[in-house]
Amino acid sequence: MPKYYDELDAVLRALADPTRRAVVERLAKSPAVVSELAAPFSMALPSLMQHLRVLEDAGLITSEKNGRVRTVSLVPGALDVLHLWLGEQRTPAERQADRLGIHLARTTPKEG
Repeated sequence: MPKYYDELDAVLRALADPTRRAVVERLAKSPAVVSELAAPFSMALPSLMQHLRVLEDAGLITSEKNGRVRTVSLVPGALDVLHLWLGEQRTPAERQADRLGIHLARTTPKEG
C-alpha cells in the first residue's frame, strides 16, 4: 500500500461532506474570513467551525487569527494526493476499456 494512503483517506473523508466540499470550492477562489464562509449555510457558527476543523485536520485548509478575525485559506497542493491516486486508477481503467473495445469490435457482427 502506498505511503500516501493515510493522507488520501483523510482527504476523502473530509470531502465526503457537501458542506466541506462547498467550503473548499469557495476557498479555491481566495482566502475568506469565517463569517464569510458561514454566510451561505443555515447552521450555527460552532457547527461550521467543526467542519473547518475536519478540513484542517485533513491538511486541506489553514487558518490564521488576526485580532477577532479568523481567515481561512486552502493549503496549496492539498488536493494533489487526489490527483495522484486518480491518475494511478485511470491508467488501468483505460487499459481495461481499450481491451473491451477491441473484444467488442471482434465479436460484434458487421452490418451490411
